[in-house]
Amino acid sequence: MANLLVTGGAGFIGANFVRLRRETRPDEAITVLDALTYAGRRDNLEGVADIRFVHGDIADTALVTRLLDAGIDTIVHFAAESHVDRSISDPDAFVRTNVLGTQALLRAAKTAWLDSGDGRPHRFHHVSTDEVFGSLAPHDPPFTETTPYAPNSPYAASKAASDHLVRAFHRTYGLQVTTSNCSNNFGPFQNPEKLIPLFLANALTGRALPIYGDGMNVRDWLYVADHCEGIARILDAGEVGETYNIGGGMEVPNLTVIDAICSFVDRIFAEQPELARRFPDAPAAGGRPTADLKRFVADRPGHDRRYAIDASRIADRLGFRPRHDFAEGLDRTCRWYLDHPDWWARSPAPQSLSRVA
Repeated sequence: MANLLVTGGAGFIGANFVRLRRETRPDEAITVLDALTYAGRRDNLEGVADIRFVHGDIADTALVTRLLDAGIDTIVHFAAESHVDRSISDPDAFVRTNVLGTQALLRAAKTAWLDSGDGRPHRFHHVSTDEVFGSLAPHDPPFTETTPYAPNSPYAASKAASDHLVRAFHRTYGLQVTTSNCSNNFGPFQNPEKLIPLFLANALTGRALPIYGDGMNVRDWLYVADHCEGIARILDAGEVGETYNIGGGMEVPNLTVIDAICSFVDRIFAEQPELARRFPDAPAAGGRPTADLKRFVADRPGHDRRYAIDASRIADRLGFRPRHDFAEGLDRTCRWYLDHPDWWARSPAPQSLSRVA
């Protein structure tokens, strides 16, 4: 039975992982370490029983060492700055958290698990992204675990650096690590600066739906519950030192995602007339198409054209495949945001309406 430290466990993917882990492993000890920046919220863990929450920074090596000395044997490292647009305007924050923070966490893990000499089994699982591989042309094969790194944004570069540090601590010191590179996540608790919750919130409040460029940038979409199950499978059966891609197998252009959100809003307002009273500023409240809110805006600098994940390694070696297709995952996601308007209304506003992930 593992004794887990989940960094960034009050953020989007981290909170979903903690919820899954508590549900599937009720007797496991879980400590959540989160700095509670704009993307981390304590109420994301509301209702999750028997977890220890520590408000702190992964770069605080003394704090992390104290936590590890209390018996923790597994780190699941989600904590990261992750929004590309924010990395363009403030790359320093991404280096501090994603590079120096990961280095501090690795150093604390080495001190507690290796330098002490007790030889206890341990695992450091590092959660990364497909963005480290760069951009694909329309007919290029998907990213594999051996695709050369070619990051194009400060965010992607900072995650690539952290990936290399994790690998180096395994190769140099023998730290027992695994890494996963995931595709675009979506689902409950995602900060409204990201594409799906931003566009849904804007549709419900009558604000513009700003579309970068021609809207044909393609992403491989992964429902967050599937991602968390993939990480759990790696923790249980993954080979130390290995990297596993976790993808949804759902390549969809941004414009198609946006059109699907518009269609969902139009349909749900027709099915549930009471929504017009709850969201009177939505075009759908007056019987107008949500798509009227679409606006094309200038593309962002260095915008990668296409991501695609080859997830055959985790499927073949660990037997993991995602359970949700895009349509089902989007429906679940949109219904969750409709049911939790107070949650996204309390979230910090995105840097601008045109800033989408």
